[in-house]
Amino acid sequence: MSGEAGGGELRGIGARLRAAREKRGLTLLQAAERLHLDARVVQALEAEDFAALGADVYVRGHLRRYAEAVGESPVQLQELYSASSRALRPDLTRIARREPEQRGSRLLLPALLVVVGFAVAGALWWLLTLPGEKAHPLPAERAPAAEAPRAAEVAAPGADTGTAPAPAARAQPSTSLRAPVSGGSTEARLDLVFSAPSWVEVSDVAGRHLLHGLIEAGSTRTLTGTAPLLVVLGNAPAVTLRFNGEPVTPGTLVRRDGSAHLLIDAEGRLSAPAPRLAHGD
Repeated sequence: MSGEAGGGELRGIGARLRAAREKRGLTLLQAAERLHLDARVVQALEAEDFAALGADVYVRGHLRRYAEAVGESPVQLQELYSASSRALRPDLTRIARREPEQRGSRLLLPALLVVVGFAVAGALWWLLTLPGEKAHPLPAERAPAAEAPRAAEVAAPGADTGTAPAPAARAQPSTSLRAPVSGGSTEARLDLVFSAPSWVEVSDVAGRHLLHGLIEAGSTRTLTGTAPLLVVLGNAPAVTLRFNGEPVTPGTLVRRDGSAHLLIDAEGRLSAPAPRLAHGD
């Protein structure tokens, strides 16, 4: 609303505020600083752009503070604002109101009934069909014990089957020393004298380890076990062997690297063990 002079008196809110501010020699920024407001708020008040200030209560508060700061009458400015706000406020009583649409509420109930119907039908179908399903039992596994009597009957040596009974399979020995060797088996003694360090492994026919490890120079060992004995020497030239008191010489059984794999039978004879024996299988 523009300022209007009637009898030399400014009648507009913004014009009166601006005139009072200038009368006190304040700039717009100085007035805003004194009021602790943003300069845009002061500018909106002087331009009567009350819509930019928000709700009616904020407009009235800014008007009162600004009027008191510049020496204007807050009461008169409030009255001017009330008159202008009534003129600008639309008459909401004359706005035609449409009757609320009832179409949505009319369709809501049928839709709800349809959903409930589907839920009830699904529950009934589940209750009626689920108990009718029968579990298919898995075929029971045949216990191996059921075949045991028949197998025993076939394998029995006295059964009259017209064929010779199959000989029972012998269990394989845990070590290769249990393999049959010439010369028979008997308790024997083996003496070892070490002139230099050497790795040594000694096992008897039962697979028992009589000696195993690195033996230092100057050491002697006396072993007893069931012949034949399997002897592995890492440094054969440095080891002197005596079997039951008789010297035993590896001779040509010593390899190029100085190691030797020996099989000593009950008679004290030396031979090269089978490849599997030599590897300790």
